[in-house]
Amino acid sequence: MARMSVAEFFSQVKQVCDRTDFVVRIVVWAKSQRQLKLRIILNDRSVIAAYYNCENGKMAYAQLKNNQRIFGADNANDVWHWHLRENPSQHIEAEREITFEEFLEEIEKAIQP
Repeated sequence: MARMSVAEFFSQVKQVCDRTDFVVRIVVWAKSQRQLKLRIILNDRSVIAAYYNCENGKMAYAQLKNNQRIFGADNANDVWHWHLRENPSQHIEAEREITFEEFLEEIEKAIQP
């Protein structure tokens, strides 16, 4: 994916969140010209931590419960991988980029009855 600005990343995340019924609120945790950290509050009392750095293209998404990662995805070392619910500390390599939309869809499957 071509690099985007911090504002473009935020806009993309907000658009995806606005289409769901389980996102309660988006909080800008930290912001600069090159980095953005978000906390996205969900109605099941979990939180998504989303991170983007436009200089190096690093992205990370983690669903947290009681400040512990229970699910995640990121592109550490330029390789996209999942942190599955069964063992969130393990890396399961992905064949392609994991979009925020795809990540949120996976969370929806887990929290919707």
